[in-house]
Amino acid sequence: MDAALLSWFADHGRDLPWRRTRDPYAVLVSEVMLQQTQVERVIPRYERWLERWPTVHALAAASPADAIREWQGLGYNRRAVNLHRAASAVAERGWPDDLTELPGVGRYTADAVRAFAFCEPVLPRDTNVLRIEERTGHRFGYACGQALMDLGRTVCVARIPRCGGCPLARSCPSRGRRYDPRRKQSPFAGSFRQRRGETLRRATSGNLRVRDVDTDVVASLERDGLVETREGVVSLPA
Repeated sequence: MDAALLSWFADHGRDLPWRRTRDPYAVLVSEVMLQQTQVERVIPRYERWLERWPTVHALAAASPADAIREWQGLGYNRRAVNLHRAASAVAERGWPDDLTELPGVGRYTADAVRAFAFCEPVLPRDTNVLRIEERTGHRFGYACGQALMDLGRTVCVARIPRCGGCPLARSCPSRGRRYDPRRKQSPFAGSFRQRRGETLRRATSGNLRVRDVDTDVVASLERDGLVETREGVVSLPA
């Protein structure tokens, strides 16, 4: 299966900007941005981020507030804080042997940086990779990482796989199957998450008074390091 997959990838692999570099910082930025955010939205923001902060030391020298402002629109803003904290840790001490020691870096992200930046023989297993391995019953080699991600994104999709265009279909025991839709996420409008996002946007002005906002929202943002309160004013961290 590995050979068939890699042959397909040679013809159908996506040309993505983070695949043109082995810089661990650039790979980390891409992986953090891609968490729960579509590739099409990430590409221009990734390029703009690296234009502004091209190295890990450049980001570490910036303020958390600048990182949060630049992140606006990507969602899950805590990722910006963790990315800034990770850059600060690397700038101070270098890349750790265990990348999960960095703020906000879990097992998958650590493995992705190890594989795509440091060229270590490890297969990062995201949702797409796990889905394909479960459906095929096959454990793929580490060289198949990018190919599996593209296959899962474009062919072996969650609900109705496009088996007619799959290079693995001939030997796949799940060929032709359809899958139930995932449980829908609760509505965003009116949600606590929406209120958090709106409060954070208002805090970027620096003149948001505590008395004018939901204290539970402010407390949640403070716990995530996204805002701080001084003299009754809610603002981004200095």
